[in-house]
Amino acid sequence: MTLDRRAQLGEFLRSRRARLSPDELGLAGGGGQRRVPGLRREELALLAGVSVDHYVRLEQGRTLHFSESVLDAVARALRLDPVERAHLYRLARPVPAGRPRERQVVRPGLLRLLRSVGDVPAYVIGRAADVLAWNEVAAALLTDFGAATPGQRNMARLVLLDEGIRRLYEDWPAKVRDVAGYLRLDVARHPDDPRTAALVEELLAASPVFRAAWGEHGLKDKTHGEYVYRHPVVGRLELGFEALRLPDDPDQALVVHTVEEGSPSEAALRLLASSATALRV
Repeated sequence: MTLDRRAQLGEFLRSRRARLSPDELGLAGGGGQRRVPGLRREELALLAGVSVDHYVRLEQGRTLHFSESVLDAVARALRLDPVERAHLYRLARPVPAGRPRERQVVRPGLLRLLRSVGDVPAYVIGRAADVLAWNEVAAALLTDFGAATPGQRNMARLVLLDEGIRRLYEDWPAKVRDVAGYLRLDVARHPDDPRTAALVEELLAASPVFRAAWGEHGLKDKTHGEYVYRHPVVGRLELGFEALRLPDDPDQALVVHTVEEGSPSEAALRLLASSATALRV
């Protein structure tokens, strides 16, 4: 489970080859006994229209100087979606060495916007799933971020290592897969960031469930979705979320929860918001 970019590239390509069926793709001689599932390297090279040696060098990470045409051909052959295609490019193209990462700061205007969203949970998430800012309802739903140290205000660490957060998600294994997919993208976006690499190594060592999810090479950007929570105070909550990335700082995203109007979850969320206000008063 290395974080070396060349190794990640090979593991990612092999995982995507494994999910394709030769018979479904109309490849002659695709049947019969195979040592591993999915396409062989030579079959993928044939579909992509590149030489077998060229593809093998890509998968083995022997060089990180492949042309866009080769990467596009491989992406089409592997039937990658837009997120996976972008991930392939990040892993397969040279990345200039970056400066040491500065501490992320949420600008005052975004903090004011966050505070104005007072009736639904909302927070700002940064690199490596750090929670940078939050409103009172988010703290009431998830955890008391204000009582935690900055290092503990990390959604990945909380989801994997905090027993209370684990019980909060009705489908915790699915949430773990989302966390692993999000960190996969973050590692590829910032290969020079030692904090993200250290977090992944910590979670790999601490959680067999995370190790299994990490090994699947799934990708999950923070865009929108839905989670079902089982809150100890207000009970079951079906909440959607929308993540709005900052145009001038894509490493920060405002995550705002939504709830279906007139639903039991809306009533439960209203109770949660009122309890958060009462605690503040």
